[in-house]
Amino acid sequence: MTSVTAACGPPLAQTRCGTPTSTVLIDDQALEEFLGVAVGAYQLITAETPLPCFALLLGQREAKAFHVRRVVFGRNARTSDPAARQEFSETIVPRFGPDYENEHRGWWMDSADLLKAARQAEEGGLDLLGSIHMHPDWHRIGPPSARDHVLSERPTPMDRHLFGQAGWPLNLICYLERRDGAFYHALAAWTPSPQDAPEATECSALDVRVRTSTLLRA
Repeated sequence: MTSVTAACGPPLAQTRCGTPTSTVLIDDQALEEFLGVAVGAYQLITAETPLPCFALLLGQREAKAFHVRRVVFGRNARTSDPAARQEFSETIVPRFGPDYENEHRGWWMDSADLLKAARQAEEGGLDLLGSIHMHPDWHRIGPPSARDHVLSERPTPMDRHLFGQAGWPLNLICYLERRDGAFYHALAAWTPSPQDAPEATECSALDVRVRTSTLLRA
């Protein structure tokens, strides 16, 4: 199975996975900001250019919850960063297939933008929690060869690999599809498997709650 996008970047720290009992609390403004950019990227996708959408998650890591306050976007260094080129050519393409030779497939956060986001988080009293990336309905809009590889909000094998490489405790996947001119999305949160686990080990799912902005009146 292949994925259109993957969360990746040079790790800032060797933080391992959170506990499977953790809950992810997401501010609605942060999610709406990501969805706005994701829809824009989706509308530019073609069979030759499976454009990704990726952002970092800033917030607070609490005892039993991750509270996502902001999303931060950055440049994709997939083809310009030497470490990224080496990772894709020596590991990702041989392991997960030649589809990943396409320079539009996959994401590697520019190291300067990653450092800038970490500084923004520190200045704002926030933590760099992890990442969020889009899975479009590539099995519907991609080439015929993609029909059997159904994407969803679940991580692909390549996602699991890159989650472990990045080492972030929180990884959100936003599945986005278009039906009859309207967009629909599903959201799931994952923490990487332990570092000594086999490659095929599934990530642990985390409960997700999105803040409701509608005021409820008695």
